[in-house]
Amino acid sequence: MSDYKKMWADLGLNLQAHDALLSVLGKAYQDIYLAQKNRPAGMGYFDFVMSEVHGLRIKELLDEKAAGRKVIGSYCVFVPEEIALAGNATLVGLCSGADFATEEVEKLLPRNTCSLIKSSFGFKLGKVCPYLECSDMIVGENTCDGKKKAYETLKTLVPNLYVMDLPQVKSAEGRALLKAEYFRFKAAVENLTGVRIDADKLRKSIAIVNNKRKAIHRLMSLRKADPAPISGLDALLANQVFFYDNPARFTESVNKICDELETRIERKEGVFPKKTPRILISGCPMAVPNWKLPWIIETSGAVIVGEESCVGERGTRNLTADSGSTANELTEAIVDRYFKIDCAIFTPNPDRMNHIAEMAETYKADGVIHYGLQFCQPYLMEAIPVEKALESKNIPTLRIDSDYSMEDLGQLKTRVEAFVELLR
Repeated sequence: MSDYKKMWADLGLNLQAHDALLSVLGKAYQDIYLAQKNRPAGMGYFDFVMSEVHGLRIKELLDEKAAGRKVIGSYCVFVPEEIALAGNATLVGLCSGADFATEEVEKLLPRNTCSLIKSSFGFKLGKVCPYLECSDMIVGENTCDGKKKAYETLKTLVPNLYVMDLPQVKSAEGRALLKAEYFRFKAAVENLTGVRIDADKLRKSIAIVNNKRKAIHRLMSLRKADPAPISGLDALLANQVFFYDNPARFTESVNKICDELETRIERKEGVFPKKTPRILISGCPMAVPNWKLPWIIETSGAVIVGEESCVGERGTRNLTADSGSTANELTEAIVDRYFKIDCAIFTPNPDRMNHIAEMAETYKADGVIHYGLQFCQPYLMEAIPVEKALESKNIPTLRIDSDYSMEDLGQLKTRVEAFVELLR
C-alpha cells in the first residue's frame, strides 16, 4: 500500500503508527484467513477488499468527496444507511476492533471501559483510522452508558460529531423517540449535503440497502447445510465488509459466492467434514480485526454456522418496507425496521432470547457460545439469562468474556476445546 502514503499523510494519519497497524493486520490476516483450507474461490474478492481496506477504498471515498458527495462514519447498526444514501452520502463503519494507543486512551477513559469504546478512541488518538479522518460527519449513538459518556469526551477530539439518542424500552414511547431521532438525523443529513431527501430518493436507497441484506440472508441460509460450505471466519468477514464496501459491488460479490456455495452443497463439499460440531456465536459485535474467538473455535474442531450479533444476523435480519408513497411514510418504514433490532440495551428483551433459540434450531447448531466483551454491561448482564433460557431447551451453552488482547488465548483455547469435546 506504499502508493497511498501521500493520501494518508494528507488525511493527517501518523504514518509510522499506521504502518505498524497494517503490518500487524496483514500478519493476522495471513495466519488466520489465508491459512484456511478449501476456501471458496469467491473469497478472493474479500481478501482483495481487506488488502485495500485502508487503500483503494479510502481513495474511492475521497474521489466521491471531490465529486461533491459526503461521507458519514458510524459505530452502530442503528444508524440508518437508507437515510444517508438518500441524502447523497456514503455511510461507512468506523474502526473499533483492536487495541491501539491504550496508554493515551486511559488518560481520557477509565481502564475498565469496554474494549470497543477504548478502541474507537485509540484509533483517533493514534491517528490510524482513515475512515474516521475522511468522514464529514461522525455519528455516535447512546446505546449504553459507556458510549453515552464517552461521546462527551470524543466531542472534544473530533469537530463533526453528531450524537443520536436511542430508546431502551420497546414501547410506543420508545418508538416515538426513535422516530423523532430519525427525522432529526434526516434533517442533519440534508443540512450536511444540501440535498433534499424525497420519496424517490428514499425508495431507491431502501432498494440498495435491502439488496445488500438479501445477499447476506442468502449467504447465511446456505450455512444450514452439512457439511458447511463456508467457514464461520469467512462468513464473518463478509458481514464485516458489509460496513465498508460499495453497496452495489458488495451485493454482486456476495451473490457470486452464494452461486459457488450452492454448487458446493449440491456436490456435498464442505470446508469441514460432515458431522463437525456446529456452533452459533451470540453476543457482542466483532469488528475488524476482532477474529480471535472465531479462529479459536474453528481451530478447535468445530465450525461456526451463525452469528447472533450486530455484525451478523441481528444487524441485517429485517428488510425495510418500500410501499410508502411519501418521504414521511418511507421514513416511518425505516423506523419500523430498525426498531425491531433486539440489541441488549433493551429491557426487557425477550425477542433476543427467542431469536437465539430460533437461530440455533435453524442452523442446526449443536451448541451456543455467548461472547461478551469485558465491561460491556448490557451483554454481560444478558449472558446468564441467555444461558439459562438455552439450557432449558437442552441447548449446550458456553459463556466467554474476553477483550481484544491475546493474553487469554491459551485459556480460551482450553475452554473452547473442552466445550467442543462435550458436543461430540
